[in-house]
Amino acid sequence: MSQDRPATRRLVESDFLVIGSGVAGLDLALRLAEHGQVIVLTKGEAVESNSFHAQGGIAAVLAPTDDLESHVQDTLEAGAGLCHVDAVRCVVKNGARAIQHLIDLGVPFTRTQDGYHLTREGGHSARRVIHSADATGQAVIKTLLERAEHHPHITILPHHVAIDLLTDHKIGRLIPNRSDRCHGCHALEISTGAIHTFQAPYTILATGGAGKVYLYTSNPDTATGGGVAMAFRAGCRVANMEFIQFHPTCLYHPLAKSFLISEAVRGEGGILIRQNGEPFMELHHPKRELAPRDIVARAIDFEMKRTGDDCVFLDITHKGEAFLREHFPNIMDKCASLGIRIDREPIPVVPAAHYVCGGVMTDLRGQTDIENLYAVGEVSHTGLHGANRLASNSLLECLVFSEAVHDDIVRKRRETPPLQTPSLPLWESYDTGTCDEEILISHNWDGIE
Repeated sequence: MSQDRPATRRLVESDFLVIGSGVAGLDLALRLAEHGQVIVLTKGEAVESNSFHAQGGIAAVLAPTDDLESHVQDTLEAGAGLCHVDAVRCVVKNGARAIQHLIDLGVPFTRTQDGYHLTREGGHSARRVIHSADATGQAVIKTLLERAEHHPHITILPHHVAIDLLTDHKIGRLIPNRSDRCHGCHALEISTGAIHTFQAPYTILATGGAGKVYLYTSNPDTATGGGVAMAFRAGCRVANMEFIQFHPTCLYHPLAKSFLISEAVRGEGGILIRQNGEPFMELHHPKRELAPRDIVARAIDFEMKRTGDDCVFLDITHKGEAFLREHFPNIMDKCASLGIRIDREPIPVVPAAHYVCGGVMTDLRGQTDIENLYAVGEVSHTGLHGANRLASNSLLECLVFSEAVHDDIVRKRRETPPLQTPSLPLWESYDTGTCDEEILISHNWDGIE
């Protein structure tokens, strides 16, 4: 693109603006599309998100031997006393309906002769994690994305990076004694360099987490925390950003590129061992490999520092090739491509940044401090996770709060139809430029480990 001929900026209007194309964003887009035109902005390909890389599954009380109170208590224990009890009970109570919603949409969960297969993961007192082999996120995203791409009221715009939220305060239209409102955002179209204005009566942040600020992470390159930053600049409260969950078992290999070894491997009997073959988790917690993630991650870190080894190992060889091929085909194939036969040898693993337990503060409707601005999924702080997230509660939160946001927006539209507002201003660069010393960014990134 010639610098003396900048790309054309444009104003794009819709009924709903969803920023992010993970499970939360796509599910909400499908729900809202029954009420008007939806635009979904996503900074990479539509399929690229933390949700897509989720392996284990979705936790919900589905078995007759399980109960809601047990799931609540497991969540509270994992959250180290900082969960909001009302949020925990809300999510757990609506879990089974959220799963049925996905089943109705056609998500191919793994089945047995007796029904859907449920696995157990760290911190859970029962088998309650429904899954699609070891690629649950892929199965859910592919199902939602196929429906969204064919819906006449949904427009997905990949390679559009949201830059700034547009509120009454931001554009100089704040009315005294009236709360600040969000009207959309500015977003960069990567292919042209143009910064467009997207206007909608309702804006939903579904931008995911911030794991990519760490050098070693399970997150894709898109997880940069942009949604939290935009909301904070706009005046929203942010909470618990210091609680970064490290997943205990990322594959340790120079060519693995942040590949996760699912919690379900330990749930199905995987044993953590030192380089000399000795198990060690019994020295750190009575639940051993099935302790909450923060405890297992700290135990692995302790062992690595004590021995000086670069990693520990996860041994699932005793389950045999047939079992592993049925339950963990993707993990098995990925490891095999790197020369690791998980049916014959243990898997080298290390902890890596995985999930942000905090985010933009919302109520139980997903509403932020700014009117008509919602946040759902990892970008939000609903109070569900506390200081540490219970395994497989994340996709569940996305689905439960997607429904809650939808219901609140529908209620608002019924009680008070959206106001006709003047067109938003187009982007003004104000002679902004690029950083002359990119080494500063590199140094900062290398320092966050």
